[in-house]
Amino acid sequence: MPDSIVIIPTYNEKENIESIIRAVFTQKNDFHILVIDDGSPDGTASIVERLMRNEFPERLFLEKRTGKLGLGTAYIHGFKWALQRTYQYIFEMDADFSHNPNDLPRLYSACHDEGFDVSVGSRYSTGVNVVNWPMTRVLMSYFASKYVRFITRMKVSDTTAGFVCYKRKVLESIDLDGIRFKGYAFQIEMKYTAYVLGYKIKEVSVIFVNRRLGVSKMNTSIFSEAFFGVIELRWRKETGKIKSIHPNYLPNDID
Repeated sequence: MPDSIVIIPTYNEKENIESIIRAVFTQKNDFHILVIDDGSPDGTASIVERLMRNEFPERLFLEKRTGKLGLGTAYIHGFKWALQRTYQYIFEMDADFSHNPNDLPRLYSACHDEGFDVSVGSRYSTGVNVVNWPMTRVLMSYFASKYVRFITRMKVSDTTAGFVCYKRKVLESIDLDGIRFKGYAFQIEMKYTAYVLGYKIKEVSVIFVNRRLGVSKMNTSIFSEAFFGVIELRWRKETGKIKSIHPNYLPNDID
C-alpha cells in the first residue's frame, strides 16, 4: 500500500471532482485519495463512485456523510479513517483547484525527505501568492494570518492554509475529538496544536488560485470563529490544556 493519502472534503463539487482526482493520480507519487462528501445534492458522490467502480477501485475511496457538517469535522473523519490504515503521510487539499496537485510532491518531500513533521502549502511565506481573489479577501486573509501569529506567536506565515501534509505521528499525538473548531479556525487549531506539541513545521511556497468552477463556501461567520478562536487557543496553551495523547511523547517547551 502507498504511504500517502490525500483527503478531499466536498460539498457540491461536481464541476471539479473528477478533474482533481485525475490530476492527483497523474503525480509521480502513488497517492491514494479519500473523498469526504457531505451529502452533496449535485451528485458529487455519484461521480466519485463511478470512478471508484470503473477506473480506480484500489486508489480512490469515498466516505458519505449526511448533511453539511463542516470542514473541520470532515477532516477529522478523514484523519481517523486514515489512521485506521497504514498511511504515513496524510494530506489536506481542496477540490476546486485552488491547491495545485502538482505541489503535492513538494509537500511530501518536505516531510519524507527533509524530516519535517508538518508541511504547509503557504500563500504568504514569500510575499502574497494569490491569484484572482478580490483585494478585500486577500487583505482579510493576509492580515488574519498576521493576527494569528501575533496572538499565538506561532512561526507560520500562512496559519489559515488548507493545503497541508501531516506525518502520521502528529495526528496520533493530537486529541482529534478535542479539536473544537469546524470552519476557518480549524486550520489554525490544527497547526497551533502541532506547534505547541513541538513538531517541526515547514512552509512550502505555493500559488493559490481562486476557484473557477463552483461556489465558494466562505462566509463571515467563519472569519468570526477564527478571530475569537485564536484567543481561546492561546489561553488553552497557557493553561496547559494542549497536550499530546501519545503515551511516549514529551513535548518541547515553546514560548
